Amino acid sequence: MGLWHKGSVRIRMTLLASVAIGLLCTGFSGLVLIELHWYRMSKQADQELLADLRVADLIARGALPHLIPDGTITAIQVVDLKGQIVATDEQMIGKPRVADFVPSAEATPADRVICSAPGFPDLCVTVVAVRISGLGNEWIVYDADPVIPWYVSRSLLAALVGGSALLIAAAAAGTHRTVGRALAPVEDVVHELGEITATDLGRRVPVPDRNDEIRQLSDAVNQTLDRLQGAVGQQQRFASDASHDLRSPITAMRLQIDEAQLHPDETDWPKTANALEGSLDRLEAIVTDLLALARLDSGTERATESVDLGELVAAELGDRNGRVRVITNVEPAVVVTGDRLQLIRLVTNLVDNADRHATSMVMVSVRHHGDQAVLEVSDDGPGIPPHQREVVFERFARLDTARDKDTGGTGLGLPIAKEIAEQHGGMLAIEDSEQGARFVLRVPLRCPA
Repeated sequence: MGLWHKGSVRIRMTLLASVAIGLLCTGFSGLVLIELHWYRMSKQADQELLADLRVADLIARGALPHLIPDGTITAIQVVDLKGQIVATDEQMIGKPRVADFVPSAEATPADRVICSAPGFPDLCVTVVAVRISGLGNEWIVYDADPVIPWYVSRSLLAALVGGSALLIAAAAAGTHRTVGRALAPVEDVVHELGEITATDLGRRVPVPDRNDEIRQLSDAVNQTLDRLQGAVGQQQRFASDASHDLRSPITAMRLQIDEAQLHPDETDWPKTANALEGSLDRLEAIVTDLLALARLDSGTERATESVDLGELVAAELGDRNGRVRVITNVEPAVVVTGDRLQLIRLVTNLVDNADRHATSMVMVSVRHHGDQAVLEVSDDGPGIPPHQREVVFERFARLDTARDKDTGGTGLGLPIAKEIAEQHGGMLAIEDSEQGARFVLRVPLRCPA
């Protein structure tokens, strides 16, 4: 069973080729046998007719001898109406009548197949009888020849069977070898894939030299391995960064508790409690963002409702008490299709990020642009260099700029916002601005303006 599965394609192709060649050989052999059988039958009928004509000529001339010198057919007898044999060939000397049936009319032949006839023991012959008149009398001429079998002759059948067997064997061997060569690169790919593990994703399957479907398969497998290696590397970096960020507040809380336990009488417990609460808040924020990313990565089905971005921004930022002033400028009826809670999370993350880095104010605007809704969040802070605008959307990204001096964020707010934008069929990017950073969200409108 294992060998069958291992070489199933090769075996199936070999069997298919063998069956196809076998059917062709069978059809060809059948046609040859039919044609030769028909030819032999026609030739035999012609010989019997010529023999009858020669006997009729002898009778007409009154020169019919007792021994008929005719070697074109196997046996011939001439019998009068009384049933007496008046002439015969050398094969039937001393033999009784080969048959006793009589044609119904003159010159109309009648034939029978008779087995074990006189002179033909253990053999079936075709006997043709013809009534001939001459010199005032009537005679019946019997011609006998062995029945031609369907296979014509044993030597011909053996030649056809042997040739077909050799041709089928050659086709099977050639197909097996050809398919084996064609599938050898596939076996190499399977072998290499079987040895690749999660800790050894740098290996790649071999790529054949010839440009065919196998090469395309190898290239596709290697591209998949590249993506898999990148995804695994990203997950590993994400796990490492998450562990580091989770460890920081935990370590801070442990140090504060250890210090308080060493000097319990000198510890300002309300101050320590406030410090611990701050660390717990940061820990809770990181865990909440991690759960949000996990839900986004899992592809959980989101709600699809009509959401007016202008109303959403006004509702969420109306009573906001941030570090700096927030200025809003929204157009009416900027309606998109999406999950309200996720869009609220996106807006909140963008505004929180701008609030942490702004110098004096944050500006939020919502407007139409063609068939898209555009949300802009900008600040008057130090801004982000162009070459690092994609880096900020990486999870737990750290920038070597003034914006890196952020102690309130988790490093996951902007990646979460970008994931939400993409899941809503839109995009979130950082665009040029005269001062500070300018985040622009573009999402398809529910009904184009």
